[in-house]
Amino acid sequence: MEYVSQAPQPPLDGLIDDLYYLAGTPPYARLTLPPAPSALLIVNLGAPFRIRTGRETAEYADGCVITMPTRAYEFGYPPRTRSVGVHFKPWGLAPFLPMPAAELCDRPVTIEQVWGRPAIAELRDRLATATGPHEMLALLEAELRRRLTETAGLGLVREMSGIIAATRGVVAIGGLSDAAGVSSTHLAQRFKALVGVTPKRLARTHRFTATVFAIDPAGPVDWGDLAGRAGYFDQAHFGHEFREFTGFTPTQYLEVRRRFLREHPGHTLDGWPLPAD
Repeated sequence: MEYVSQAPQPPLDGLIDDLYYLAGTPPYARLTLPPAPSALLIVNLGAPFRIRTGRETAEYADGCVITMPTRAYEFGYPPRTRSVGVHFKPWGLAPFLPMPAAELCDRPVTIEQVWGRPAIAELRDRLATATGPHEMLALLEAELRRRLTETAGLGLVREMSGIIAATRGVVAIGGLSDAAGVSSTHLAQRFKALVGVTPKRLARTHRFTATVFAIDPAGPVDWGDLAGRAGYFDQAHFGHEFREFTGFTPTQYLEVRRRFLREHPGHTLDGWPLPAD
């Protein structure tokens, strides 16, 4: 698969980790994506793809918008895929949404539902006639810059989210509201409106993500030591979090990661998505 990534220019760099282009044959027809402290927007330029959340499966032709999830979801690719997308920071999608982020939590929607059919049809036409990935990403960045709006409470959520990220999720949530000078209720409301989840849930996701990225699937793993360094109470607590976030036990997860590594060594998607086939 071809994968091209680039960072945006200010002021979008405070909202977005990267914009990317993805095209080619997926390593697996179905991939499971565990929750991560990130929101996602995809503009689809190929055949429709499918997303399964829980027991519901929906098809997306124009693309999709996903606020920060609380559980794993399954992504079903066509035989060949082509798209451009945006990896947003947890709060980064809020200035581009016409509704609170909490309304979309674990409920992916089409871009048409967010921006309207004429707008996404025009954008897809312009992307389809671009000369290459970098021009496509420049067009997408320009569209986002045009749609950027002022969002109440964004500075507060961004600052507190930064503290959570800096501690890899190991932070006293009660201390955040004290540091911000607001009530815990107000802080939770702002987070749910702009991120889709509470500060506590964001912290849990950051801690889980940092723990997973510390795993080297090619070597032996000391689960007890890993859990302790990540700040989990004990290995049982760690295992419970793993099952809630991925649907796997830690050892099952490691087996799936090793399968990906064995069957597609060095693949651009290895590291977070898991084969669901």
